[in-house]
Amino acid sequence: MNSLNTEAFTLFGQHILWSDMIGNLFGLAALALGWRRSLWTWPVQLVSGLILFAAFYGHLAGSAGKQVVVMAVAVYGFWQWSRSRGKAADGHIAPRFATWRERAAMIAAAAAGTVAVALLFTAYPSLSWDPWPDAYIFVGTIVAMYAQAKGMVEFWIAWLLVDVVGVPLNFANGYAFSGFVYVIYGALVLWGMRDWWLRSRRNARPVLEGTPA
Repeated sequence: MNSLNTEAFTLFGQHILWSDMIGNLFGLAALALGWRRSLWTWPVQLVSGLILFAAFYGHLAGSAGKQVVVMAVAVYGFWQWSRSRGKAADGHIAPRFATWRERAAMIAAAAAGTVAVALLFTAYPSLSWDPWPDAYIFVGTIVAMYAQAKGMVEFWIAWLLVDVVGVPLNFANGYAFSGFVYVIYGALVLWGMRDWWLRSRRNARPVLEGTPA
């Protein structure tokens, strides 16, 4: 993995690392597969997390920790979606909106978790150079991927909120390819959110109209 942490090329004055580039290309593929509601999104996400962990380890604790979460939730998501396959007419996961109780629980968990992790990073400066944004990214990723594993449309919104902080942080710490890729992530997230939103409405319509699901 150390050989991947070397410079691949320079783009707009930014030094692009092999690990940063390859890991994010896998991440893009995973996001596209998630949009298509394919079970393969989780194995690809696992590979992306492994490569990006090697890239961030020792520099950005929150981002490296984020990749640990990505890998753990990828395993959970694969298991969850495997159990859920067949619920939609096309054999893929059936998207749905979270209930208000689920939304409140995720917001509360994100707020409390961010404060707790930021205080941990502040108490142990060797863990992070930027405690609060690192904590926000770390906890936000947990919430986003949990919502994705549950097939919630809101997971797209959670990813957007994580990226708002993640993009400038990556540029500031020399991970330029991550910053560039997140622009593409943003477009895919908006496109994927629209697709899941429309599918969730179609999935809910038979229930609302009283016909068997």
